[in-house]
This record gives sequence, C-alpha cells and structure tokens, in this order.
Amino acid sequence: MIDTARTRIEVMSSKHASDMLAYELENREHLAPWSPLRTDEFYTIDNWLSLCKNSESAFEKGSEVKFVALDKDAGEIVGVCNFTGIVRGVFQACFLGYSISRKFEGQGYMTEILEASIGYMFDIVGLNRIMANYIPHNVASERVLFKLGFEKEGVARKYLKIAGQWEDHILTSKLNERT
Repeated sequence: MIDTARTRIEVMSSKHASDMLAYELENREHLAPWSPLRTDEFYTIDNWLSLCKNSESAFEKGSEVKFVALDKDAGEIVGVCNFTGIVRGVFQACFLGYSISRKFEGQGYMTEILEASIGYMFDIVGLNRIMANYIPHNVASERVLFKLGFEKEGVARKYLKIAGQWEDHILTSKLNERT
C-alpha cells in the first residue's frame, strides 16, 4: 500500500472487483474516447472478479502491477494505473496506462497518484524505464506525463485501436535517474 496526501493506493485484488465495476460503469462515457471498444461482458461482476484475480496473480509473478487509488475520506476509486509488460534482464522496463474518474479530473489527483506509483516502480520494483503513450489530442494526458518528467521519443502511427479507430500515439518514457 502507498499513501499520498489524498489517496491510498493498493494493488488491484479480488476485494476491488465490485468497486472497479462501479468505477467503469460510472465513467463509461468519460473513458470511452481513450479506451478500446468494450462489450457488455466487460461491465459484469464476473469479468471484474476475473480481472482482479488476474491482477493478483500477475503481481505475485512480477509481470505487472495494477494499482487502484482510493480517496482517503470516501474510500471510492479516484483512478487506476497499470504498469504492464514488465521486462527484466537488460531492459528493466514496462508500459504505463492510467485513467481517472470524471469527478476527480482536473484536481491534480492523477499526477499525485502517478508520482507515488512511479516511485514504487523505480525504488521497490527496480525498473529503469517506464514508457507511456498517448493520443495526440489527449492534452490532459500529455500535460500529466510531461509534468512528471516523461520525455517525447517519437510517434507511432496507427498504434492502438481506440474507440473503434486506429489511433496514432505519441511515445514517451521516463528513466529512473536514481540508478
């Protein structure tokens, strides 16, 4: 568990399944422009129980870390961040993905959550590099990444199919300057 000024960050586990479902349902429209197309199955408790169990297993194996950030006062999910595709050996890197609830957007929560989570990935997990990619017109995501010290590395054309369309992405990374 990681504490920030306003949140408690936990590894996503089975205990979060119903809250994650509520988060996704409440933010369905808000997150749609930045997400793959979702089937109705995505928005079921069975799916979220499975995803949360997979998160626990992946954490134990060291292949990914999915965090849920909870508001310290209300206990509701503020946002999530995922460090996936962890590669060890000479690479020591992963990919970062994240989302924030519409009601907490624009208040500095995502920066606060990511700053603490990235610190964990560098200091505890021991990674050297975290890569994050964003759609060029997602200016909020761009602003958060650059505020956190990510640097632009290039552009990947038709990188991911988001909201039913192949979207170009700006490629960025942040290096662990402590190593």
